[in-house]
Amino acid sequence: MVKGSDAMSARVSRLAIMLFGLPFSPLSAADISKLIADHIRAPDENVGLLITPNIQHIALMRTNEEFRRACEQAEILTCDGFPLYYYGRCRGLPLPGRVTGREITEDLMSMPSALRKHRIFAVVDSERTGKAVVEWARAHGLDDRFSFYVPAVGFENDPTEARHLARLIRDHATSLLFMGVGAPRSELFVSRYKDDLPPCWALCIGQSLIVALGLLPKPPVLVQRLNLEWLWRIALEPRRLAKRYVWALSEFLIALFKDLSRVG
Repeated sequence: MVKGSDAMSARVSRLAIMLFGLPFSPLSAADISKLIADHIRAPDENVGLLITPNIQHIALMRTNEEFRRACEQAEILTCDGFPLYYYGRCRGLPLPGRVTGREITEDLMSMPSALRKHRIFAVVDSERTGKAVVEWARAHGLDDRFSFYVPAVGFENDPTEARHLARLIRDHATSLLFMGVGAPRSELFVSRYKDDLPPCWALCIGQSLIVALGLLPKPPVLVQRLNLEWLWRIALEPRRLAKRYVWALSEFLIALFKDLSRVG
């Protein structure tokens, strides 16, 4: 175990910033990536869940109690979505800025030598993604420490499939787990089967792995500066995402007003 990692974890908990009734981390993407890369979790630490909420997460937390409980179990929560970040700033909270799953994923993938101490497992959306991440691992000398799996649709609600996946992750002696199948599937799986998983970092990072691998176009710099990634995603997948964003925004606004009344 890396010296100081326990102290850093304690600092994360002590300095947590409360938003929507949840403790958000004060650490930057670089701080979080370094903590994860450097620290192999001890057996008594169990699963260290990282979730990077956007407005969809807040909407799901409002409408799905099990998903909220899963988020409450997270060791690290960050403001991925810009509406969350700006809302927190408007309330005067000392957030470090937007900390996105894509940033954390890209930071980790930029330090392959530091990842050699880990055994890495990726739960991905397709064989195409799996092949791409295998190629990345091979190119960086990590193929002997890496495995992936494409779960069946609805795996989180299928005990047979979910236990099979948990067993694969455990048998690999995984210490760094990328959950790249989106919310709420990733979070519910980790929450439900945490006792069957090895002590590891579990990163629920949605499509971040796909973007980091170049399988999905990265938003242009101007789009990122203007915080219009959501519009960029809708433009790429209008049929799948347009209705979802409208629903998420309406539920987010309801959650925001309820949070303000609680603060007041």
